[in-house]
Formats: sequence, structure tokens, C-alpha cells
Amino acid sequence: MNVKKFTAPTSREALRKVRESLGPDAVILSNRQADGGVEILALANDDAASLAMPAPHSPMADPAPSLDLTTAVPYGRADQRQEPRLEQRMEPRFESPTVTPAPAALPAQPVRRVVASASSFASATKAAAAAAVPAPAPARATIDAEQIAALVSAAVASAKQNAAAEMQGMMSEIRAMRGMMETQLAEISWGTTQAREPQKAAVLREMLAAGFSASLARYLIEKLPANRDAADSLRWIKNVLTRNLQTMANEDALIEQGGVFALVGPTGVGKTTSTAKLAARCVMRHGPDKLALITTDAYRIGAHEQLRIYGKILGVMVHSVKDEADLRIALKELKNKHTVLIDTVGVSQRDQMVTEQVSMLQGAGSDVKRLLCLNATATQETLNEVVRAYQGSGLAGCIMTKLDEAAAIGNVLDVVIRQKLNLFYVSNGQRVPEDLHLADPAYLIDRAFKLKRDVVNTQYLDAELPLLMSNGQNEQALREVHLG
Repeated sequence: MNVKKFTAPTSREALRKVRESLGPDAVILSNRQADGGVEILALANDDAASLAMPAPHSPMADPAPSLDLTTAVPYGRADQRQEPRLEQRMEPRFESPTVTPAPAALPAQPVRRVVASASSFASATKAAAAAAVPAPAPARATIDAEQIAALVSAAVASAKQNAAAEMQGMMSEIRAMRGMMETQLAEISWGTTQAREPQKAAVLREMLAAGFSASLARYLIEKLPANRDAADSLRWIKNVLTRNLQTMANEDALIEQGGVFALVGPTGVGKTTSTAKLAARCVMRHGPDKLALITTDAYRIGAHEQLRIYGKILGVMVHSVKDEADLRIALKELKNKHTVLIDTVGVSQRDQMVTEQVSMLQGAGSDVKRLLCLNATATQETLNEVVRAYQGSGLAGCIMTKLDEAAAIGNVLDVVIRQKLNLFYVSNGQRVPEDLHLADPAYLIDRAFKLKRDVVNTQYLDAELPLLMSNGQNEQALREVHLG
């Protein structure tokens, strides 16, 4: 067995050396990393076959013959015509490698002396030698064959693993090349569009300055009707955004219907103030006896005291709960109330407590409708994370807070539109309950485009627009925006 070792910096180079030295039918015995390269042990195909099959002239190649010596030839009846029959009996039987032992004592009768041929004598000599010394060579050959088969299987498995790793790396490179080509093609496309249809570039500037995402802007501009000037195109964009902004037309659906509502969201988004504003509206509509307030904020120092002060002003009792069991008991005691408002503890969208809070509200035993408070001053990426974290089994709606502090509100409107959230109220101050208003979609969209009117033409250069749109092309919109 002539096993050769090949080393190379990469597996592909090592396999090439094996193919050049031993041929394409070489058997790879092992493959491992060594000294910053790859080491392969290989065997020629002829050597592997010689290990599996014994040598043609070795004792293993010819199984031991079976001699039939139990029948004697009577004297006087044997003639020349019986010699071929004796030779035929002395030939080895290849059906079985076992040797039939001679009897202990032959019958006492005259036996004719027979002179066998050379081939018969040679066969008899081989049979006697095989019967005298048991040969373990076939067993060793079987063991070697099993070892070779195991090594071949291991080599095949290693080759498959290496091929899978190389294929994965190749697919990653192909995806990277695809992204690069899409980006470059998008840049070329938007560069020509900017020169051919300047009204689309003007509308693009307006949407980006208002705070809308590049993906939403690209989608709407691609659907923009032809033969329109910049003013008509912007008017069409505003109408589409207004139709896709879902709002509560009449608060009677919330105030008159009643139920259990929990205000959720990150820390400092304005949940307690919004709870107080909603409580004031309910008290003005139904009186303090029909309302109950619950707070779960037991972490911040004096957090529940703020809501207790609002409750004392409104004449409403405030209940404090710590866990799901307390909340279940409190809601059971307050089931005769028309409206129950729950002020939850502020938790970061990346905290594990968000899941626990959502689970507590869903397992409270009542139909708790969750209202998500969205900070208008937050970035679009932050708002998307907040919605995904607090989504749970579904949100009843959302409240836009800190509208008076936001320099642009297109970012929060973009999230509300693409996430298909129902916008109930907008909050633009700290006054209770004056600074809480029903969401007007037309007013909000128009306000979004008016806030950044002075920086529309200076925020982005002409050469930067194709790059922005090419990056936006790789983003996947969460839900499709309806145009009709």
C-alpha cells in the first residue's frame, strides 16, 4: 500500500495535486488542516483494489480442496479408464473452503496403487498444506477492506462538508455581488429619472424632507401617474398617504363603548399623562363613578403618586397592582365599571420585561385592549423596534405623543402607515385634558410636509438622491401601501 501525503494552502490546490499524481480515481483517506494549510492522505485506485483482493498466487487465492477418500477402489477392477475419474475426484472443490477429514481407519481391503498426474499431485499438496496450517489471511483481508471502506466514507463525508462550506461562501459572494449590481443599477435608473422626469425628483425631496422612508417614497414615486407636474404629483402623494393613515373618526367608539384599556410603551413616552387625559374625557362624559384607574408602575420612585394626584383631582380611585394575579383580582372587582384605564411601567423595547408585560395583560382574564404610545421625536428605526416589541397578539391602536416637540413627524406617520396601526389620538402638550386631540389624517399629512419646507432644496444634493433611492430599494416594506 503506497499512501502519499499532499499539502497545499487550500483544499482545491491539494485536490489538484492528488489528481495530477494519482489520477482522477484516487482514494482520499483523510483531510485535515495543518500549519495554515490542508493536508490530504490519498491512495491510488490500484493500490486500494489490491488491498481488497488477495494476490493471485497467494494461498488465500485458492480455497482448500475437498478430497473424497472414503471410497476405496477394489483391486482388479480398476483399469486405465478409471484414472480420469480418480483425477476428477482429486481436483479441488471450489464450492466450499472446508476440508473433509479422512476417516480414522479405512476398510481393510486391497487398494490399487494409483499414479496421479502432476496437476492432481500439486492440488493434493496444496490441500494438505491448507488443511495442516489454518490461514487467517482472508480475515485480515476482510478487516483491511472494512477499514478502507470506513476511511473512504469518512473522506466522502469530509469532502461533502468542505463542499457545503465552499458553496455557502460562494452563495454569500453571489448575494453581495447581486446587491452591489442592484445598487448600481438603481443609481443609474434614478439618475436618468431625475434628468428625464424632474417632477419625481421634486416629490422625492419633499417626502425625504418630511421624514418619510426612502422605501415608501420610492414605492409611491414608481406608482406616480404620468403627465403630472410637481404640484399635482405632490397632491396625489398626499391623498394616497391620507387614505392609508387609519384613524378613529369618532371617539364614541372608545368612550361610549368602554372596556379595559392599557397604555403601553417605552420609558418617558408620556403614558401617565395620556392616561390622565383619557380619564378626564371619560369623567366628563360619564362621571367619576364609571371610571377606575390601575397602575402597574412599582419600579420608579413616586411613579404611582403622579397618577394618584390625577385621580384625586378627578375623584377617581387609583389601584396599584404588582403582578398578573393582582391585576386579575383588581379587574374582577372592577368589572362593574364602564371604563378601566391601566397605566403600565415604561420598559425599553429591547428589555425582556416587554414580553412579560404583554403576557400579563393578555392573561389578566379580561379583554384588555393595548394602546401603544409612540414618541413623535424618535427615529424611524426606533419606532419600528418599539412596534415589533409591543405588537404581541395585536394592538388595538396607538397614540402619537410629543407632537409639539417633533421637528418632523413623517417618521412616525411612516411607521403607522406601514404597520397598519389605528391612530386614536395625538398629544401636543402637558395640559390635561386640553392637549389630547382626535387624529385628523389630512391635517397630519399636510403638517408633515409643511414642517420642513425650508430645507427641501438644501437637505440633499442632486447627486445624493440616486444613492438614497438605491439604498431604499433594498429595504422591504412591512406591508403594501394601497393606492386606491
